[in-house]
Amino acid sequence: MDSDLYPDLAAAGSLAAALEQQAAELGVDLTVVPGGWGPLVSAGIASSVPERKPLSVHIGAESRWFGVSGWSRGVELITGATPDLADVVRAGAAWGRGRSLGELRAELSFLRSSERAEAHERGPAAVVELQWRTTREEAAEEPDFTGFGELVEAAHAEPRLRQLYVFSSHWTLGFSSCTGYPFRAEVAIVPSHNGSPFHLKQHPHSDDVLGEAATAEEAVALAVRHLPTDLGPAVTGTAEQEAEADGEIQLATHGRGG
Repeated sequence: MDSDLYPDLAAAGSLAAALEQQAAELGVDLTVVPGGWGPLVSAGIASSVPERKPLSVHIGAESRWFGVSGWSRGVELITGATPDLADVVRAGAAWGRGRSLGELRAELSFLRSSERAEAHERGPAAVVELQWRTTREEAAEEPDFTGFGELVEAAHAEPRLRQLYVFSSHWTLGFSSCTGYPFRAEVAIVPSHNGSPFHLKQHPHSDDVLGEAATAEEAVALAVRHLPTDLGPAVTGTAEQEAEADGEIQLATHGRGG
């Protein structure tokens, strides 16, 4: 940390201590928690809203600025940078109280949010719809890779896949039952390339091939047959949160003697 850029942090001894001192001066009640890159350069501001992670705060190396990032259920909702530590305290307080994205941006002009973050506020169906639109636009911009475009359109035409969150990794199309990262891939399809067949996988990064198909439509039909029969539309959250919820249900069931 450059003490010339951050004399307030140097005097306080850490970013966390400087945030606490600034909050006291402003009369703002904050709970500061450890950051991910050490106490001198990072910290977090806790939120009273359960699904919101602490607002992450870190400092710039070559010029004075404080970067902030707010995540909820696997989605980055708000981000921004400012040279004013008081603005960071105000942002942390507003984030922790559960202010909406529009309210956060109105109160603090250095904050911004993405189209996906705004869709997240409206619910999982809005996130899924946006992701499909974005994916189809990206496929249309790759006219030379016809296998990928054919796969995206065939998958979009299938209702059971269209209700899931679609994502791609190295051109492999994954379908998640949750909208936050890390995703819970229910199935994935590798597009045809240079005459190769379409390959079905459990996850974009898995090595096992579950099946092959000659056309995009056949690959989509094969993928649908591998989906859980009771699988509904994608929900808000992450694979980790779904696993925790499943574990709590199992514990409750065993506790009742189930």
